Amino acid sequence: MGVYLNSKSPYLLFQEASSSVYFVDKTEILKELVPIVEPDEDMIGNDTVRTDCGRGHKYVCITRPRRFGKTVMANMITSYFSKGSDSSGLFRGLKVASYEWYERHLNAHNVIHIMLNEVPDECGCYSRYIARIKSRLLGDLIRAYPEANIKEEDAPWDAFNKIVEFGEREKFIFVLDEWDFLFHQDFVTEADKRAYTRFLSMLLKDRPYVEMAYMTGILPIAKYSSGSELNMFYEYTMATREKYGEYFGFTDWEVDDLYKRYLKTEKNPKISREGLQLWYDGYQTVSGRRLYNPRSVVAALSDNQLGSYWTSSGPYDEIFYYVEANTNAVRDDIAQMLSGIPVPVKVQEYAASSMNLTTKDEICSAMVIYGFLSYEDGFVSIPNKELMERFKDMVQKEPSLGYVHRLAKESQRMLAATKACDTQTMADILEYAHNTESPLMSYNSEAELASIVRLVYLQAGDYYDISREDKAGVGYVDFIFYPYKKDDDAIIIELKIDKTADEAIQQIKDRKYALKFEGKLGAKPQYTGRILAVGIVYDRTDAMKRHACKVEVLREKLLR
Repeated sequence: MGVYLNSKSPYLLFQEASSSVYFVDKTEILKELVPIVEPDEDMIGNDTVRTDCGRGHKYVCITRPRRFGKTVMANMITSYFSKGSDSSGLFRGLKVASYEWYERHLNAHNVIHIMLNEVPDECGCYSRYIARIKSRLLGDLIRAYPEANIKEEDAPWDAFNKIVEFGEREKFIFVLDEWDFLFHQDFVTEADKRAYTRFLSMLLKDRPYVEMAYMTGILPIAKYSSGSELNMFYEYTMATREKYGEYFGFTDWEVDDLYKRYLKTEKNPKISREGLQLWYDGYQTVSGRRLYNPRSVVAALSDNQLGSYWTSSGPYDEIFYYVEANTNAVRDDIAQMLSGIPVPVKVQEYAASSMNLTTKDEICSAMVIYGFLSYEDGFVSIPNKELMERFKDMVQKEPSLGYVHRLAKESQRMLAATKACDTQTMADILEYAHNTESPLMSYNSEAELASIVRLVYLQAGDYYDISREDKAGVGYVDFIFYPYKKDDDAIIIELKIDKTADEAIQQIKDRKYALKFEGKLGAKPQYTGRILAVGIVYDRTDAMKRHACKVEVLREKLLR
């Protein structure tokens, strides 16, 4: 046992994680990895599935946004394979224990586990960073294989080769977590990045001692690997590769199970199942599976409070880091995404790892890789309320976003005017919007009008669950604002191009959209506040660019 070789640390960390009340069993990922380390002869048993990652494809790199379970998974994989600890007690009740090959590989392999985001104290240069890794690795090998005649001045790959050549014939599983950590550090130069990828290549590529290399990170490898240095890895991203999709992030049924545990353990539960979906769902795998942000779900259930747990303590700066590279390229797209409209993007996963982003596709690709946007069928969108809050912070605080910023700043006034039935102020704000430089203001369709309406009601998201094109009555309404406080005003908005505001209000009535706020027959209504019908229209033939608004109270506030 050593610092990296068959270390106890991953076992202790996985032991802690698996004892949590909100632990989710993802050990079935091992059925994808065990075929890599099985002998060449066919595996015994019908419960093992050979995959495209079988013998010969022993280099696996899985990239996901931060806090999507990569480190817990790396610790689990190490705990299962490593000779360093007896982990049978940890795995006995988990899913992997049901497989025929389970005991055959349990604690049966040498594992080199390296957390690549660990640095020496007050580290300010690459040479100190990499020297620490080499020193620890060589120290482990010297202690474990004294007969191999390993010298302190040996390169790590030379030391491993000596172990093979001097009769030990050992093989090693490499588990490397946070491989791209170094590329986010200020002290790292371009020459350092090249040296680092060469180090990984020399350590792993075409080496007889490598039984499997399992690597995780956020950024794809190819951008930082010049030539063919690390091209032996098969890369699996959330946006482009289906394999491994269900093992990172929580599925619907997993969150259902966690919520049941929450209700059993929490004496005064304050979170609804619908709240978890609204705040943390919205990520998408290539196969179409929906995923929740795992860190945020666990943190919310543990704290008994919905909120932003995954994004940084700085409310919007991480997102704006990418947007500010070219605000003109993405400004209109942000307006559309804030209104709930997905934006077409060609995801360029390798360009996204560059810090020199210029085009819309590059900027949006970076935000997909870092988890700020969700990608599905060629379109990106803001995945959930947690991220919507961060985008709202950004547009309200960054003047460089132009009209998007100015309209967002008006959103509190727009909501107040609506509740006060002040249609003149509402129309003034919308006309102010139309007199900006946005190409969206051409209003060639209701979708473009909807983008601006959502923007001028942006602040309403603090008080309402805003649903776009929701099924209501006998049709679909443009916007319904469901108040978080059940005695607050409920708002129904219908948009029209080249129609009158009276026609918009009449459609709300004719199609019985207000039924969404009434209780079942004979039951008390869930919402007791006023129900407001709002018609917003625009006539494209009007040279003055005037809007018309109408607010009608469909139901007064109910007495308790």
